[in-house]
Amino acid sequence: MFENHVAERMRLLSTESAFKILAKAKALEAQGRSVIHLEIGQPDFKTPRNIIEAGYKAMNDGHTGYTPSSGYPELRETIAQYAEKQKGIRTSRDEVVVVPGGKPVMFYAILMLVNPGDEVIYPNPSFPIYESNIKFAGGVPVPIPLTADKDFRFDVELLKKSITPKTKLLILNNPSNPTGGAYTKEDILAIADALRERPDIFILSDEIYDRIVFDGSVTSIASLPGFKDRTIILDGFSKAYSMTGWRLGYAILHPDLAKHMDMLMVNTNSCSAAFTQMAAIEALTGPQDSVEMMKAAFRERRDYLVAALNDIPGIRCRLPKGAFYVFPDISSFGVPCEAFANRLLDEAGVAAAWGTAFGEYGEGYIRFSYANSLENLKIAVERIAAFTKSL
Repeated sequence: MFENHVAERMRLLSTESAFKILAKAKALEAQGRSVIHLEIGQPDFKTPRNIIEAGYKAMNDGHTGYTPSSGYPELRETIAQYAEKQKGIRTSRDEVVVVPGGKPVMFYAILMLVNPGDEVIYPNPSFPIYESNIKFAGGVPVPIPLTADKDFRFDVELLKKSITPKTKLLILNNPSNPTGGAYTKEDILAIADALRERPDIFILSDEIYDRIVFDGSVTSIASLPGFKDRTIILDGFSKAYSMTGWRLGYAILHPDLAKHMDMLMVNTNSCSAAFTQMAAIEALTGPQDSVEMMKAAFRERRDYLVAALNDIPGIRCRLPKGAFYVFPDISSFGVPCEAFANRLLDEAGVAAAWGTAFGEYGEGYIRFSYANSLENLKIAVERIAAFTKSL
């Protein structure tokens, strides 16, 4: 009814298809269908008890009102200390802005830096909100294809060729959603070398999965000499601490840029919830056993799922290095990936995200989240195997 009255800029935004698939799967379940959920990027573990108790105590202690727009000083100080220990980045609370979830960091960083016509280089396939935000800001998306033969890592030579005088921002996601690919330290050094002669190019480094890597650790480009001031780190509590519904993330960035991000917070969210911030302090300073427990479970599931998928004729699946996704190649079946995912849900009761939901270079792939029990993964594999025989 009001479509003609909606501002043109709204047509530049796209959705996150995993939530559309989740809604469809829930509707099927409401009809009595059995569905195995491998579509949504949400840990299936409960938030650790010590974090819940810290949030509950905070509410009882009166932490239910407004907070500073950038976050409680004590949380920002805790994050700064954590960044030095976990990421090797010496920083201060003046370089931390706390926001309600990880997405605001993407949105604010791109709005803050990208003028109409500026080019933004980003991985493809990747989290779909990157491209959506670039377009909304009037920027020009410049995708770098992530391919299986390169283990879903940047082709640095292609990156060099993609840099133009209009390049303003590079987006990195390490480890990656949807592929589970992770950059090596050598990759990050090579990317830094490609950018060294262009200090006017900023980097948005999405490190939300950096605690979920199965071999070694993630190297943040901000830890390299000369790159801290031009990097905006995105991180948060959703994945490592199973706090998706708590909605709490943060940015680490130069104090001059932090002031602008704070201004965007003032004009949109005012502040993040007080009691969740107190719970976040406990998450970072309390016992870390739960993180290691979840990672061990994810590793077991990953190893099973990759081997099982590769045993299904027509499916090829690389071993992801991090996060909790596999991104198998289903192109041999000759069915577009979106149709494959929809039929897999309708006919076999397995919910998955199609590859092109993450960009044009995702065609021929499906994303399965293994943030589900090993028992359910085994049922899902049986259903997938039976489904593919029918194609």
